[in-house]
Amino acid sequence: MCAFREKLSHEVVVASVLASAAGLLRLQFSKLCGVGLALGTLFFAASLTPTLVPRTYLTQGVLAGVSFGAGYGLGVLGNWLWTYLELPRIAERRRRTGVLLLAALCLVICIIYLWRAAEWQNSIRALMQLEPVSSAHPFTVCAAALVTFAVLILLARLFAYAARALSARASRFVPRRVAIVIGYSAAIFLFWSLASGVLLRTTFQFVESTFRELDALIEPERPQPTDPARAGSVASLLKWDELGRAGREFIASGPSAAEITAFTKKAAREPIRVYVGLRGAESVKARAELALAELKRVKAFQRAVLVVITPTGTGWVDPSAMDALEYLHQGDVASVAVQYSYMSSPLSLLLQPEYGSATARALFSAVYDYWTTLPKDQRPRLYLHGLSLGAMNSERSVELLDMIGDPINGALWSGPPFGSRLWRAFTDGRAPGTPAWLPTYRDSRAVRFMNQDGSRVPRGTPWGPLRIVYLQYASDAVTFFDPHGFYQRPAWLDPRGPDVSPEFRWYPIVTTLQIGLDMAMATTTPMGYGHVFAPEHYVDAWVAVTDVQNWSDDELAALKKHLRAAADANAARRQSAYGDRGG
Repeated sequence: MCAFREKLSHEVVVASVLASAAGLLRLQFSKLCGVGLALGTLFFAASLTPTLVPRTYLTQGVLAGVSFGAGYGLGVLGNWLWTYLELPRIAERRRRTGVLLLAALCLVICIIYLWRAAEWQNSIRALMQLEPVSSAHPFTVCAAALVTFAVLILLARLFAYAARALSARASRFVPRRVAIVIGYSAAIFLFWSLASGVLLRTTFQFVESTFRELDALIEPERPQPTDPARAGSVASLLKWDELGRAGREFIASGPSAAEITAFTKKAAREPIRVYVGLRGAESVKARAELALAELKRVKAFQRAVLVVITPTGTGWVDPSAMDALEYLHQGDVASVAVQYSYMSSPLSLLLQPEYGSATARALFSAVYDYWTTLPKDQRPRLYLHGLSLGAMNSERSVELLDMIGDPINGALWSGPPFGSRLWRAFTDGRAPGTPAWLPTYRDSRAVRFMNQDGSRVPRGTPWGPLRIVYLQYASDAVTFFDPHGFYQRPAWLDPRGPDVSPEFRWYPIVTTLQIGLDMAMATTTPMGYGHVFAPEHYVDAWVAVTDVQNWSDDELAALKKHLRAAADANAARRQSAYGDRGG
């Protein structure tokens, strides 16, 4: 009974907010465009359909409001263009009848789509093995959409007022049409300057300071290493308190030689991990040189495998990736990473786009230049790795043509963002008939793509001297966002991947807005979907990239199970402590 009363009270509050928002719209915006409202309603309905990631009712409400605003703006533009071209107007009587019929049709469509919204969300949740939702909370969705639309309308009206005021001033000195152009141009410049200058700069300073303070926190569960051979110890060139939160996590976590031996029943070495935080040195070049010096100190170039890692925006290195590699090679692995930002990957990409690639290039050049001076039969195999923004920046750190004479051994890039240059070239150059979410590139000797089910390339297909593997999920909006989706159906929908809802439908403009929201929520999925990569899939990828031969299928299956259990426990701890997955 109490639960029923709480639910009823919630619905009453939401209904009150909905009525208030609707009343505000009627009071303040009585001259809203009928065509815009009709098109906006259709956009609102389309936004309720599923895409790649499950949505909460609040995020769905905001998305619906933005979609309604986009449809309304398009309708207003079409109506203005019709009038400007002096096309014939429909008779008033017929227009009223048409508006009523159109309004009734739009209302019916909205009701049907709201009724099916929970079913659509459950079509994604079922694929990701999540509990189904019983309701899409239609009243809350509508309330959030109305509030969002009201804010957008207020901003649009404010822009129009500023443009008209500036045009009026300009009309004192120039012809009216010229004044209108000047007024609107000046308004665009003013609003853009405020958004990109004052607001963006203030936001950047606030966000960076917040992430910097978080990065500096010393976690009591991560004590400083006591072994002089480990990075961050008293004997190390790297100071423990300068590594940052992500760096200390990377150094202190991971399997020990004893743990690897206990699982594999074979002798193992202590894995080497080196990490340089932003506080480690003043410049990008200095941090790269410091990383190389520490690698030399801990004798990393005497290991069988050396991995140059480009972390995510916050400096986070996915433990699922590195733990898998260290188990597969009995700990005979050295890895190195250098931090380039305090902020999450989307913010770092937006506000500091050049930082990550510059750091990745500097680190790779320092390591590669030294590596090429070593005898080929006495140096480790050299690989690259990066996740998300780290994958894109890792791509940018190398020029394949420059390494023809002495190439590295390979790269594993997981969840590459849609703007990744090499990934885009390989995907666009895929063999006919292979899907965009798991393509086959040429003869597969140099580049292969993998997902939850592995690769399309038959087992035993020979590799060339350089092995590149992209690990990606079809449900990852970070990888499959398509800027052209505003006006054309994405290639990855024909056919769709195994973790993409069968109810997914493409709608012009709206689908792009939906996928944009999916990008922001890509790390909220269960492990093995979206932008959260599972250790068992990393095992398959590293086996392919590093040519692991001494593990049987049963042993690999046992390793996947072991790593998944550890990853689930680690993810729960991170979620409890930080509320994120590090990206």
